[in-house]
Parts: sequence; C-alpha cells; structure tokens
Amino acid sequence: MFKELQEFYDTASLEMDEAIDFLKREFNHIRAGKATPSLLDGIKVDYYGTLSPLNQVANISAPEARLLVIQPWDKGIIPAVEKAIHTSNLGLNPSNDGNLIRIPLPILSEERRQELVKVARDVAEKAKISIRNSRRDANDNVKKAVKDLSLPEDSRFDAESEIQELTDKHIQKIDEMLEQKEHEILSI
Repeated sequence: MFKELQEFYDTASLEMDEAIDFLKREFNHIRAGKATPSLLDGIKVDYYGTLSPLNQVANISAPEARLLVIQPWDKGIIPAVEKAIHTSNLGLNPSNDGNLIRIPLPILSEERRQELVKVARDVAEKAKISIRNSRRDANDNVKKAVKDLSLPEDSRFDAESEIQELTDKHIQKIDEMLEQKEHEILSI
C-alpha cells in the first residue's frame, strides 16, 4: 500500500478499535446475573450541583453474587445516589440504612433475559454500523487521494481490499463478543 494511503487505513483501524471498546463498555452495563460494580458504571450523581460518576463519590462493592453495596463518602448524598440509580433504567431497587445503600439483584426471568439479549444485539449493531461508517470514510478518502495524487488505480483496489479485511476482522470480533454475552445472559 502506498504510504499516502496508509494513513487512511490507520485512521480506520483506530476508529474500529474505538467501536470495539465502546461495545465492551456497553456490555459491562448489561447485567448477566452476577453482581459487579461495573454494572453501575455510567451512573452520574448530582453531587452539590455537579454531575459526578458514582464511582467517584462512593465505594462500590459486591460482597455477594446478588448484592451490590454502595458506601458514599458523604452521607448527605445518599438520596441523590438512590435517585440516580432509580432513573438509570437498570431495573434496580436500592435501599439505604443511613450509611450504606444495598442493591439486591433479583433473579432474572426468562422474559427479562430475552430483553437483555435484544439490548445486547442492538448495541452490537450500533458498533457494526460505526465500523462500516469508518470503512466508508476510509474508502472515500482513498478514492479521493488516488485521484488527487494521480496514483495507480490498482493502489486504490489494494487499499480498499486491506480496509475490507480490517472491517471483516472487527465485525467478526463483535459477533464473537455478542455470542459470548448472549451465552452469559441466557445461562444464568
């Protein structure tokens, strides 16, 4: 591949890797049975007028397989933490004793598992769309560069072929991650 076209491949590769990272983060939010503190990643708490990530205002632990315990560093924000958890649409019901917030995780029904599988598939599809968009942008840039720099037409086909291989590799990775997450959700 011509070095003039290599930068488009490298940019597409970075963007596709970011889509995979996005998928990993989103899959962490999808509950698959066992309590993990990462389930609450992304929840922001109104901490004296500033939206702060929950893990920056409290300790989060999972002492049991179906229990999360949140210990805010400032007891005054317990109501704000509870409100943030309620509005997060994770289907969790926190309770507090004045010092700690306990979140028991109910056993997932078959219906809820199917809903979670559907959510996982939707997130995976968004990641695939992002990867396809990166491929399209890279191919458009390659075509433009070949034309503007008067490079041989074969170099365009070679670059597009390499970009397609990169795309296929990332799409396959997403499919594998989705299959693993579905298995994790359904085998609870």
